[in-house]
Amino acid sequence: MIAKTKKRLVVAGGRSHPELTAAVAEALGTEIAPVEHRTFASGEIYARFEVSIRGVDLFLIQTFGEPVNEWLMETLIMIDAAKRASAKRITVVAPYYPYSRQDKKGRGREPISARLVADLLKTAGADRVMSVDLHAAQIQGFFDGPVDHLFAKPVLLDHFERTLSPEDREILTVVSPDMGRVRVADTWSDSLGAPLAIIHKRRDPKVANQVSVHEIVGAVEGRTCLLVDDMIDTGGTIVKAAQALKANGAHRVIVAATHAIFSDPASERLQDASIDEVVVTDTIPLSASRRWDNLTILPIAPLLARAIHEVFEDGSVTSMFGGDA
Repeated sequence: MIAKTKKRLVVAGGRSHPELTAAVAEALGTEIAPVEHRTFASGEIYARFEVSIRGVDLFLIQTFGEPVNEWLMETLIMIDAAKRASAKRITVVAPYYPYSRQDKKGRGREPISARLVADLLKTAGADRVMSVDLHAAQIQGFFDGPVDHLFAKPVLLDHFERTLSPEDREILTVVSPDMGRVRVADTWSDSLGAPLAIIHKRRDPKVANQVSVHEIVGAVEGRTCLLVDDMIDTGGTIVKAAQALKANGAHRVIVAATHAIFSDPASERLQDASIDEVVVTDTIPLSASRRWDNLTILPIAPLLARAIHEVFEDGSVTSMFGGDA
């Protein structure tokens, strides 16, 4: 007996960001596999695929905004359900990877939670992981299987190339908010043909979300400064960086980031007079109460859909980023 079967792509999603799942499915020209979700009175989560997924190439889309631990548990349960339903390959599409800032031990007796999340996904049955702008590239090494590390830079860069005025382009400076983002900011500097400036900061390791800006390396006086980062959580780092730039004579300050976590009081902080515009992607859902006039949200679904298509067709994800992915 010879079975002639074709590859089948199936997209499913958790409850964290249904709008993103729908946008990705639409970009791929497919429908979302229906999943029954329940949360019992005790807080336990239940998930069941309502159609057969035997032998399919499943792409499970789940991002990790609030409440991150609930969405993580839901993801693990959905992976387990898919594995037991005989899905041929399970790819977790996590635009924002949870616990990514806990990628190493900074002090004794600390966990490496990013590695723990990788182990949980693998144990549950994930064969592959796809994410956007990992906080630390070495997180890829926590997985034994393939990791597709996507970059939001083309999405953000296209926006600025279309919207920045010729006057702003003439006086543009790309700014790294800390030493850890210098390499990323340097690629932005090359792409935009703009000089690079770096903000040196010192963070108290015993106090979370508090930053002291010390000095700026590079010329920013009279310049339009583009602050680039991978995520904004409470907004403390970015706001202090913007204030330091304005204090040093910056003409305008524009903030660009991939992941808009926006934990309170980020939305209020980012409306500070030192920031002229904030541009993010929709890797994490943002309620209306966390939006304001000078906030621009760019869709990440086309990038995810193209990457999913490349993986499904055994193509090249790296080619999407000029060989850098």
